Amino acid sequence: MKNTGEWNGFRYAMCNESMQDLSFDDQCRVISDAGYQAIEIAPFTLVKKGVGDISTSQRKQMLATIRSHGLVCNGLHWLFTPPPHGLHFTTPSATRRDQAVAYLHDLIDFCGDLDGKVMIFGSPQQRSTAGISSAEAKKYFAEGLARVADHARDRNVMVLVEHLDHSQSDVVNTLAEARELVDTVGHPAIRMMFDFHNTADETEPLALLIQRFYDGIEHVHVQEMDGRHLGTGRSATDFVDAFQMLKDLGYNRWVSLEVFDFSPGGANIAKVSMQVLKEIESKLN
Repeated sequence: MKNTGEWNGFRYAMCNESMQDLSFDDQCRVISDAGYQAIEIAPFTLVKKGVGDISTSQRKQMLATIRSHGLVCNGLHWLFTPPPHGLHFTTPSATRRDQAVAYLHDLIDFCGDLDGKVMIFGSPQQRSTAGISSAEAKKYFAEGLARVADHARDRNVMVLVEHLDHSQSDVVNTLAEARELVDTVGHPAIRMMFDFHNTADETEPLALLIQRFYDGIEHVHVQEMDGRHLGTGRSATDFVDAFQMLKDLGYNRWVSLEVFDFSPGGANIAKVSMQVLKEIESKLN
């Protein structure tokens, strides 16, 4: 639950892409051993052509593997990172938009089959202006999300718009823009999230941003501000106020570790980052 005013403790997940060299079973083991409660999946790490590669029986086996390690799948992210290649959600080409929407439907089913609840729509290269204005791109963005909203609701999945700073994308760079897009769609299955790393275009402190947009925040991604794993920067001190705000507001959804430098290795990333998360918790009132 969220917005209850009662905090039941943070629930931590870890994204799997830092462990692409491991089997799915080993990915789950690393995440569980480090103390996380969920795995968040980047579909591109598992397929050669697309999620259609993963059969019904394989999905059932994945879910069994997740559960065997005491985890759940909290959802998906990096939705349109290839494969498949050539997808673009905000292109002026109606044909290509249709292809992207069709694949988003496939992803919703994949997420639902794994009992995942959220799908993080970041994918900066697949939602750029592509030669049109930002307003036009946002229009196509909203139209595409509206086309999958009922399906997402029926599968008990929410598609969450991710704010990306201008260095990553030229469409939806701030939390205010994310909320505007969500409000345009106006469907309970289309919501937004908060990512520490993606706040470069914001002008307010992290804690204040969380307070202002809390009514729309359904998920949190965390990493150092430069995208590396926790413990390589100042997160243990600089994120305390933000986590205090989440606690004070009764945030009981997922806090998911997503990093962009995989070189330290997944096991080390998982372990050190969890230590920092616990250190931050120890500083909360």
